[in-house]
Amino acid sequence: MKVLITDEISQEGLQPLLDDPRISLDVRLNLPLQELYSIIGGYDALITRSGTRVDAALLEHSGNLKIVARAGVGIDNVDVPCASKKGIIVVNAPFGNVNSAAEHTMAILLSLCRNVTVANASLKSGEWKRAPFTGYELKGKTVGVIGLGKVGGRVALRCRAFEANVLACDPYISEKRAEDHGVKLVPLEDIIRYADIITVHTPLNEETTDMIHGEHFAGMKDGVIIVNCARGGIISEAAMLEALESGKVTGAAFDVWSEEPPSTEVLKKLIAHPRMVVTPHLGANTFEAQKNVAVDVSHEIINYLDGRPIENAVNIPRFDPDLMEHMKPFMVLVSKIGEFISQLAPPNPNKVTFSYNGKIARYDCAPLTVCGLAALLNRQTEQEVNMVNASLVAQNMGIVIEEVRTTESESFSNMVTLTIEAPEGKRTIAGTLFEGIPKIVKMRDFQTDFSPEKHMLVISYEDKPGLIGKIGTILGEANVNIGNMSLGRKAKAGEAMVTLSIDSPADEATLEKVARAVDASFLKAVLMRD
Repeated sequence: MKVLITDEISQEGLQPLLDDPRISLDVRLNLPLQELYSIIGGYDALITRSGTRVDAALLEHSGNLKIVARAGVGIDNVDVPCASKKGIIVVNAPFGNVNSAAEHTMAILLSLCRNVTVANASLKSGEWKRAPFTGYELKGKTVGVIGLGKVGGRVALRCRAFEANVLACDPYISEKRAEDHGVKLVPLEDIIRYADIITVHTPLNEETTDMIHGEHFAGMKDGVIIVNCARGGIISEAAMLEALESGKVTGAAFDVWSEEPPSTEVLKKLIAHPRMVVTPHLGANTFEAQKNVAVDVSHEIINYLDGRPIENAVNIPRFDPDLMEHMKPFMVLVSKIGEFISQLAPPNPNKVTFSYNGKIARYDCAPLTVCGLAALLNRQTEQEVNMVNASLVAQNMGIVIEEVRTTESESFSNMVTLTIEAPEGKRTIAGTLFEGIPKIVKMRDFQTDFSPEKHMLVISYEDKPGLIGKIGTILGEANVNIGNMSLGRKAKAGEAMVTLSIDSPADEATLEKVARAVDASFLKAVLMRD
């Protein structure tokens, strides 16, 4: 296997490739673009960092290229959709810097608690002062860890080593995984209410942007300490500044910013605040991390060569063409089911069961299970989840995956059912194909009939005359048009579940108004990807 390296990569980290006699490495740095175009097709793999743009123009010359390995987390310099169309696997190294990020979190937290930065500046200026720099111990404090993934889990273990009490909030981690870390899983509200120190370790996405905002700060303990060594924007920086200025927050330590390098007035004031410990995104900036990312992508290339699962692929490789063609409509169905239920399911799943009924059960359904699992987990982790790595991600999250097949089917010629089991209970969703179009035909024990669309609402309430009209009126007043509606109920005047597709999203105020109007026991907005 011929591997081309176009950026500076840790030589020590490349040792697994150097030791493999099947692999030949060719290091060609700072190549002119036309020369890179002329040679790239002769290689099976490309290893790069951020210095080489693996765009559509380069991939047009890809030839034999089978895998692009980005030695680092970000893949902004790789045209992943184009690579996918060409059947080229793209991998990155999202966890090579995990330990560095966890250690940096502890470093800036301890620096803040013990006033290291200001004491250092004072002594260097010629002063000898001690009293102004009296600090805090971690022992006995309650530390709230939001996000118990690779980094958050390590931070939790390190805080426990300092004899702190650790609470964790992560709706996508099983209770067993939390127990393995020796921490107690609680809702976000409990961390806000009880924690002396709050540290965030989640990915930045639609769900987590401004996850900690002004209302949360108001509910925190006086004198709380805040740490962000994850992604800028998870904590509202304007609210953070206000909480510091009001004295609600004793101090904060940030390594990441919503804009890098920072230029807005809010960020400048936040960085300059005397009770802030700040660093310029150094979480992964260690010699060990640079080696680790090189080791990780080296192992991924060897995994590919050996035909083993690739853990950190960010796109979907090609399945057997015959099987893929046969399963393609059902892959769309199971993906829709997984994405839909992922936004409704209870937190901390322990087990996920994929059941296949009817003619579809005669075939190997493994591609469907992996596809549905990827859709289910992709909103719930700090890494990209796809058909290559979904099973490994589920394993790492402590989730048991089961597949059940039977050719018997009472209602439909083919039906796919996904059941999620969690401490709060069980959730079931089932779907089928009508003339090739995915339909959801069951949710919990309610019969339904709808096709998932981009913006949807799911509402449960006690069925009474006039409630559907109230929902329509409130949405209409908010200029939200209802496209389709599916109503399921167990009995007359009993519990009902209505699923609405709407042409545009409804804001929180409108949703709260709907919930009050129908006395909803459950209301959730669902956003499906295009």
